Amino acid sequence: MSRIGIIGGSGLYDIEGLKGTKSVEVKTPFGKPSDSLLVAKLGGKEIVFLSRHAKGHKISPSVINYRANIYAMKSLGVERIISVTACGSLKQEYKPLDFVIPDQFVDRTNQARKYTFFDQGIVAHISFAYPVCRDLAGLLSESAKHIGVDVHSKGTYLNMEGPQFSTLAESNLYRSWGMDIIGMTNMAEARLAREAEICYATLAAVTDYDCWHESHDSVSMEMIINNLNKNIDNSKKILKEVLKRISRGRECSCREALRYAIVTNPGLIPEKTKKDLEIIIGKYIK
Repeated sequence: MSRIGIIGGSGLYDIEGLKGTKSVEVKTPFGKPSDSLLVAKLGGKEIVFLSRHAKGHKISPSVINYRANIYAMKSLGVERIISVTACGSLKQEYKPLDFVIPDQFVDRTNQARKYTFFDQGIVAHISFAYPVCRDLAGLLSESAKHIGVDVHSKGTYLNMEGPQFSTLAESNLYRSWGMDIIGMTNMAEARLAREAEICYATLAAVTDYDCWHESHDSVSMEMIINNLNKNIDNSKKILKEVLKRISRGRECSCREALRYAIVTNPGLIPEKTKKDLEIIIGKYIK
């Protein structure tokens, strides 16, 4: 069973053409996911959708149960995750209503979130130099270009702590570092997806310039919400297009990211940990 996961806002539920939809509650060793998961077919492909902040946007970025979300996706047979997210721009050329397919992340959350499955008697060091699946990211970029939106096929996503936005000093600091866009959620998802050997790529929709920009004071929440709604419409079009381009098999290294990463002596791994992580480590550790 090979499924494609989509993590995003609740507005993405209303994609025209969804068939056979059913809501699934998933229990995980790490607690509850953000919400029930929607399993459906779209364009002949099986998808699993999860609302990152829960229906009604009830969960703050800082307290999302990222481990439960990714584990739930893995347990439902998801092999690829497309993360649809809003972001702010740190560069003039990354304009509101543009899309960005970031190829790098920088973390500024200071480990305020649980970023690993491997912290209970087992240690694994995954390779993370290239934190997104380049194959999946390439398909997203092609799809965005196909539907005619302005897309940047690479960029660095600064993952800040939330829920507050940046200070002006922070925004200027991130610009001096060469960061391109800023958000609050995607680094944890990318790390955990790699540990779970799931391909991961981000479709980031620019809603506004961060506070460094001279136009910032004139930006209202009404304008941001308006841009967000326009981005949701284009995101749906991109998702429908990318599903056409995804083949069943995977040739990327994501599918065996743990092959040489687990360093703990198998005989010393607690039985509970082995059981909890069976769907992730079972093919390597018995």
